[in-house]
Amino acid sequence: MAEAPKMNGKLEKLIKLNDELENYFNNTIIPQLFVDADMILRKFTPAAMKHFKLSQSDVGKHIDEVSNSIRFPTIIENITEVIENRKDLEKEIQTTDKMWYQMNILPYIIKKENRANGVIITFIDINDRIQILKGYEKLHRDYENIIHSISHDIKGPLSNIEGLIRILKEAPKSEEDNKLIIDMLSQSVGNLRKTVNELADIDNDTAFAREPERVNFENVIEDAKLALRDKIEETSAQINTQIEETGVNFSRKNVRSIVYNLLSNAIKYSKPDSKPEIDIRTEKSGDAILLTVSDKGMGIAEDKVASVFDRYSRMHGEVEGTGVGLFIVKSMVESMSGKIEVESKEGKGSTFKVYFNS
Repeated sequence: MAEAPKMNGKLEKLIKLNDELENYFNNTIIPQLFVDADMILRKFTPAAMKHFKLSQSDVGKHIDEVSNSIRFPTIIENITEVIENRKDLEKEIQTTDKMWYQMNILPYIIKKENRANGVIITFIDINDRIQILKGYEKLHRDYENIIHSISHDIKGPLSNIEGLIRILKEAPKSEEDNKLIIDMLSQSVGNLRKTVNELADIDNDTAFAREPERVNFENVIEDAKLALRDKIEETSAQINTQIEETGVNFSRKNVRSIVYNLLSNAIKYSKPDSKPEIDIRTEKSGDAILLTVSDKGMGIAEDKVASVFDRYSRMHGEVEGTGVGLFIVKSMVESMSGKIEVESKEGKGSTFKVYFNS
């Protein structure tokens, strides 16, 4: 009879510990699961119930039966690893519903038996942190694009200015002609300033959520033609446009740079001793808006088509260029979840297709 109080005391202590554990699980705001060594879900916090749409009927089920609710495909393998090694596991995971968590799996160790009797899994929402990191990665890519674009896209306007200055230096012109040239020179300087300002406009980029604006294709095409006026006149390029979709929600500076680069390349890679003939078209393609720029120029060799968007890739060594234009275009398109494709045949011409998400 003397031992009974001791047993009652141990039982009371066990009940108290169980109540404390139950109280903790019921009040914590952190999603947590308790899974035993047989992979049976024994307990979960209300936060886990909310995040993973669990119900009390899931208690007692094999974790495999509820893993679809948790939406993390390797959770069983991870639990097994922790139970076998008796070491904590920490990793960043993305569930199938695209949410990011820091997952910590801790072994529940029975000290007397020196074995793991299950695991406690904690999920910490790090979605905002991941999005910020992705924002900084995008910002880094944008800065890289800006540096390349500034050096690449200002060549056309600079060429216009150089050409007009050369005309002014030649034989004396009438006052009316000089005024016309000066007006054109002033317009070219204004376009150059506008281009540089657009490319260097990074004030709001650190927000990582810059709203796209409605960009009018005809306006952007005219801007590109104006920037390339010197090359267009020099080659007598014929540029045909068919605008079925008038605009797109996108970064204006990026659309301008995309059109400028594709048009510039179409002129640059025309066949020797022939006038460039270029077709620019916009249309609806499924859920996307499609911009197509086609030419009848030199085309691209079959073995080089796959690398056409690589940085510093040169399709024709005899044509002046840095090999970054199409790399910039691809980066800009993909930064807004679009895509770009090319169809080309050497000696027949090329067609570039840019798909903007509408």
